Amino acid sequence: MKSSVLTRYRVMAYVTGVLLIALTLSVIAEYVLNIDGADKVTGIVGFAHGWLYVVYLVFAFDLCNKAKWPINRMVWVLLAGTVPTAAFFVERRVTRELAPQVVHPETTEAVKV
Repeated sequence: MKSSVLTRYRVMAYVTGVLLIALTLSVIAEYVLNIDGADKVTGIVGFAHGWLYVVYLVFAFDLCNKAKWPINRMVWVLLAGTVPTAAFFVERRVTRELAPQVVHPETTEAVKV
């Protein structure tokens, strides 16, 4: 597997995780603490998280397909972006497991003729 597949998954896992934490905090600020302007922040962060979660799903699905994981494991990785902080733990576990399978392009040499 190429290193770029794992890297783009990792980036989107962190982005999705951070946005989900921000969304959770903004929802708490809006509905529990009744802070003025929190509804605008909730809308913006919710919109961003929603669209970037779709990108995360595409990258995670591609990673799981290339790793040839069963469907139950794939669902576990895909749903990690819906539970606050879960994306960080799942990303760490996936990276530890798939790191030995990653081929780095800078270490492969071209065949000399």
